[in-house]
Amino acid sequence: MTEANSYDISSEPIHKFFADRNFAFISTINKDGSPQVTPTWIDIDEANGLILINTAVGRLKQKNVSKDPRVSISMVNGDNPYSMVTIKGKVIEQTESGANEHIDKLARKYLNTDTYPAHSPKVTRIILKIKPEKISYLPPRYTQYLKSH
Repeated sequence: MTEANSYDISSEPIHKFFADRNFAFISTINKDGSPQVTPTWIDIDEANGLILINTAVGRLKQKNVSKDPRVSISMVNGDNPYSMVTIKGKVIEQTESGANEHIDKLARKYLNTDTYPAHSPKVTRIILKIKPEKISYLPPRYTQYLKSH
């Protein structure tokens, strides 16, 4: 895997992983020290160089990062799963501000609908802001084997 410039999620081809409809797998640390992995939608704040994960207050990943902010994120290219990005970083902020609008933005990207269909007055949305510390990238490969039969 090739090392990318630290804190540079806006450079191609890494930015493309965020722009496309790729799912991310975020790993947090449970209170017993074991890893916890969750598939999730993902976004970036290009102006500030941050990764954004929208979740709900009280969900396991949100509780975990409140105790230990270290995370690891893995994404594969939807067109070529042998191309991937892995990111290690820390949650530097959690905010409810704009979280409902942000989940609607993600619903447009991932579901092609203007409004997140699972909005609930019983759920408080929260954005986890992650500062990348190490980014690794594996370029596309094995394309000759991915052709349809």
